[in-house]
Amino acid sequence: MFNHLPNSFLQMNMIFLSIVIEALPFVLLGCIISGALHVYLTPERVKKFLPNNKFLSILVGSTMGIFFPSCECGIVPIVNQFVRKKVPTYTAFAFMLTAPIINPIVLFSTFIAFGNSWKFALLRVVGSLLVAVVVGSWLAYFYKQPILNEEGLRAIQEVPYQQDHHEKTSRIHAISHVLDHSLDEFFDTGRYLMIGALLSASMQTYLPTKWILTLGSTKLLAIFVMILLAIILSLCSEADAFIGSSLLSLFGQAPVIAFLVFGPMVDIKNLLMMKRYFNTRFIISMVGLVALVVVIYAWVV
Repeated sequence: MFNHLPNSFLQMNMIFLSIVIEALPFVLLGCIISGALHVYLTPERVKKFLPNNKFLSILVGSTMGIFFPSCECGIVPIVNQFVRKKVPTYTAFAFMLTAPIINPIVLFSTFIAFGNSWKFALLRVVGSLLVAVVVGSWLAYFYKQPILNEEGLRAIQEVPYQQDHHEKTSRIHAISHVLDHSLDEFFDTGRYLMIGALLSASMQTYLPTKWILTLGSTKLLAIFVMILLAIILSLCSEADAFIGSSLLSLFGQAPVIAFLVFGPMVDIKNLLMMKRYFNTRFIISMVGLVALVVVIYAWVV
């Protein structure tokens, strides 16, 4: 039936399906968490939970991934909900940058991928925390421009879910609202996942990877090549360590560290999902800052 189709096209479709199948459960989980936050998290509760000191709030956001483990595939809806519920942007984005890395599942997979050694797992954690603190501080003390686009502003102006007296006595209504919001979020976010997966699959199929690999002749160039590969491959943070370990002998430690730290923070599908809520200028500035910190960190270690 498919014999007349080019092999490259079939390969692209296989990569596309593998990305979607791998990412969908995590996107669904992220949307369910987003729905729960929409119903149960209030600005008043946020104020009670977070410290008033900005830097301490950044540190709290950077370590929340231990308690709210999430793959990068489903992190954007959660961060959007945090922003909508008046969580400071410097806390929300510190969480977004570290949660896909410092959660126990990712740390254990990194430990296994590198021959039962904690070295790369610890270097990965330190790098992600450094990036989160730098980006969080940038948002807290220097970046004063709006980060939301028109759709994000409309969402934040929506009338929040309010429980009446009857609903307080009935969890069914609250759970129903969580599921309704989660379903809407899932279908809205899913389209960006599909587009991102298709772009990633196309680039993996038709971009001359061998040519890219030959660029890694020096340490600095190799770091940039691995960052580019992290964006193109758009791997789940729970599986990317196995790819990174396979490239260790080819590129060396520094580029692999850059791959492990940068990949869960920025990839094609994440960028498209972020574009739904946040304005382009902010996304470009943040990605540039993340890349700069990762390059410096990878070079030093």
